[in-house]
Amino acid sequence: MTSTPTSTLDTSHLPALSGSLLERLRAERIRVHAITNAAAQTFTANLLLAAGGLPSLTVAPEDVLAFTSRSAALLVNLGTLDRDRRAAVPEAIATARTHAKPWVLDPVFVEASPTRLDFARVCLADKPHVLRCNASEFTALAGEDPTPDAIQAFAKDHGTVVALTGAVDLIADSNTVVCVENGHPLMTCVTAMGCAGTALVAAFAALHGSAIEAAAAALLVTGVAGEIAANEANGPGTFQPAFLDALFRLDSATLVTCGRVS
Repeated sequence: MTSTPTSTLDTSHLPALSGSLLERLRAERIRVHAITNAAAQTFTANLLLAAGGLPSLTVAPEDVLAFTSRSAALLVNLGTLDRDRRAAVPEAIATARTHAKPWVLDPVFVEASPTRLDFARVCLADKPHVLRCNASEFTALAGEDPTPDAIQAFAKDHGTVVALTGAVDLIADSNTVVCVENGHPLMTCVTAMGCAGTALVAAFAALHGSAIEAAAAALLVTGVAGEIAANEANGPGTFQPAFLDALFRLDSATLVTCGRVS
């Protein structure tokens, strides 16, 4: 990073907000419809269930209108862009927008394929509530490295919140950059961790009117759960079930104690 993030948001309440949103998710059983990649489907569903939400996962173009309509939020993940998903994604986004439901875009591997990058830019034109990406994906979309200033400018230009995950997660809108420092390196050793975590971003966006706060809260929850799981796991093979168990047991007091956000 070449500049220091500055924030106009008082972030001191975000750990408590994370706990509150997690409690509400469990009480209200928020449903997220996830058009996600084949490698991420099972873990995405299990993460939502462990957190207290409900998943649906169909990618059939003839079904997505009905499934998106009955869900509180939509996740669009571009990791497996087969024919069905390419047809289903625009239908699902249009449905979410028509019904004023939040939707989140995860532009997986857009740096690897020009056609995928073009498709992601078409999706971005429909202004997702949150763009959850990593550094490589952001660079492909923005044409520049993900400095805090660049992330904030991109968020302003596209009318979205950018949630860039990495060693430190940066979440930005046009006015604010928030840093979430929770997480563990083992989270990068399990496939679909970021993809599945984006579903929690979508769920929290359905519960809270501020997209930047919802995204930061969701990343804080997954980061704290990852830290707890890492203390119990022997490696990647035991980390994933330990993560789901930690998420299932997570409470507000732990988030307030362990959350590191600025």
